Amino acid sequence: MGIDHVKEILSSRPGKGRDKLIPILQEVQEAEGFLSKESVELIGNHLKLPASKIFGVATFYNQFRFHPLGRFHIQVCRGTACHVKGSAPILDSLIKELDIQPGKTTEDGLFSLEVVACIGACGLAPVIAVNGEFHARIESDQISDIIDSYRKKAV
Repeated sequence: MGIDHVKEILSSRPGKGRDKLIPILQEVQEAEGFLSKESVELIGNHLKLPASKIFGVATFYNQFRFHPLGRFHIQVCRGTACHVKGSAPILDSLIKELDIQPGKTTEDGLFSLEVVACIGACGLAPVIAVNGEFHARIESDQISDIIDSYRKKAV
């Protein structure tokens, strides 16, 4: 995916106006994996909106991201069941193990970390998902082994 693909998306959505912004952002992110600075600028030019307005809208909604996801995207559930069963120390362990904050990707591009309100697996709490694969009833002392298993898969 590149800027040419973003231009294709924009050319398929003629007309100006804020009502077109969210669908365009969604389509570009679906294709690109995230919203790059260049794509936001192209969208702004297309809709005759300043990039600052576009960033303002995109940062309001947590569905949009401005960095590519890692090869292994980790979602940490912080819903009620997971919270009660200890997801906070699990998140802390992931932050320490990966040396990144939620919403970021490791420098090597292997891991990205996201906190989600509910992953829909309350009976398995606490749970994390890595690329959709659930790790259920985990404890913070298991994080290092889980991360190591994915590092081995990357080789």
